Amino acid sequence: MNSPAFAERLKEAMKKSGLKQVDLLRQAEIQGAKLGKSQLSQYVSGKTTPRRATLNFLAQALGVEPEWLISDAGDESASAVSVSEASVKPASVEEAEPAPMRQFKKSSKLDNVLYDVRGPVLDEANRMEQAGMHVLKLNIGNPAPFGFRAVDEVVHDMALQLTDCEGYSDSKGLWSARKAIMQYYQLKGLPNVQMEDIYTGNGVSELINICMSALLDDGDEILLPMPDYPLWTACATLAGGHPVHYVCDEEAEWYPDLDDIRAKITDRTKAIVIINPNNPTGALYPREVLQGIVDIAREHQLMIFSDEIYDRLVMEGEGEHLSIASLAPDLFCITFSGLSKSHMIAGYRIGWMALSGNKRLARDYIEGLNMLTNMRLCSNVPAQSVVQTALWGHQSVRNYVIPGGRVYEQRNFVYERLCEIPGVSVVKPKAAFYIFPKLDKKRFNITDDERFALDLLKDKKVLVVQGSGFNCADTDHFRIVYLPRRRTLGEAMDAIEDFLSYYRQ
Repeated sequence: MNSPAFAERLKEAMKKSGLKQVDLLRQAEIQGAKLGKSQLSQYVSGKTTPRRATLNFLAQALGVEPEWLISDAGDESASAVSVSEASVKPASVEEAEPAPMRQFKKSSKLDNVLYDVRGPVLDEANRMEQAGMHVLKLNIGNPAPFGFRAVDEVVHDMALQLTDCEGYSDSKGLWSARKAIMQYYQLKGLPNVQMEDIYTGNGVSELINICMSALLDDGDEILLPMPDYPLWTACATLAGGHPVHYVCDEEAEWYPDLDDIRAKITDRTKAIVIINPNNPTGALYPREVLQGIVDIAREHQLMIFSDEIYDRLVMEGEGEHLSIASLAPDLFCITFSGLSKSHMIAGYRIGWMALSGNKRLARDYIEGLNMLTNMRLCSNVPAQSVVQTALWGHQSVRNYVIPGGRVYEQRNFVYERLCEIPGVSVVKPKAAFYIFPKLDKKRFNITDDERFALDLLKDKKVLVVQGSGFNCADTDHFRIVYLPRRRTLGEAMDAIEDFLSYYRQ
């Protein structure tokens, strides 16, 4: 059988059917077919060809005839098939195989959706753990597994109110929670914020999805940072919009490149998103950068979305967080935040958004937001019940981000260790709990950053997220979460340093 010819037919059939390698592997697992990841990769690359049983499975899954898959494979293919077929007794009418079962495929809307923070590399890590291996997970900003606990007052207040939280709340949230959030933003200088402008959500993620669905028609453009938190790009894509990524300049503390933003605005651009403090870079934007973005949004009449979930996780000595909406009273802005990171209760799922500025510009859009928030009934009521306590009680997170504090010291430790590794450069993060180092592509011959993350995982059992998982255009970055305790981070840094001493793609 001619391997390259078979590979071309296989890839053509996969493209027409909209199936990827992972889809075929899942079908094989469901149907009990013997097909491994490495086998399928070899078939697609033209290195080898399958046996008859596997050929039949692939043809059935892709909705083509087996003979078509091998039809351009020459005489060798024909003889291979004839030998296989000669060994099989022709089936009688009664023994005929049943018609193939209907296959249910994922929506084509998901074709360009990416969320590799929980993607193929994590899947491999989970398989390794199931096989009994220990993996150092530096991939997800989830405080609880690393020993960060909610303050006793928050847990106590939720327990006391739990029996009062059994019914739905108002779709926007409990009065007490929204009042506390409104006052918080009034103190941060957000203009024209009233009770009706506060919406609670099951984390900020749900509210991002609602906002994108309410705003974007097919083909509408929205400006997003590069790198970004990938949920923004995914939600914009699912809503039918076209994400356009503007550059955040690593040589300038990862600040947004204002000239690049201007160059990418078209008559289809509706809004601009900023993530400040930033995930994955840990950057904190100064007033002059925020003012520049406001000026551009004003000139081109853009809506501003500001993801500020890490606004209370700024390291001491690195400046103060400034909400961009406070600089834009004449524009329509939506500001997002929550308690998941600042109060170490990611599992409670409580976030919010606040509408501010010139709301007359968005009356129809706000109707859409209200419709979608009404449809989901309400957010998590028990979690809403502790918003007032959390926002206006003791801010335990402050103890983490001062000199001697756990997050502050772990940030410094990881930064210093990375700076010592040949071929690695890194900008010191000023907030959040992520760092985004850069690899010397020539030194390591990096062409595929997902492969880098997989190789690191398999060799050293250390799990990171590759830069392309954050819609980074190049293949030379990866993100580390520095939430684990220093001893664990030390083990991880030792492993990464040793790995890079010999790694070449």
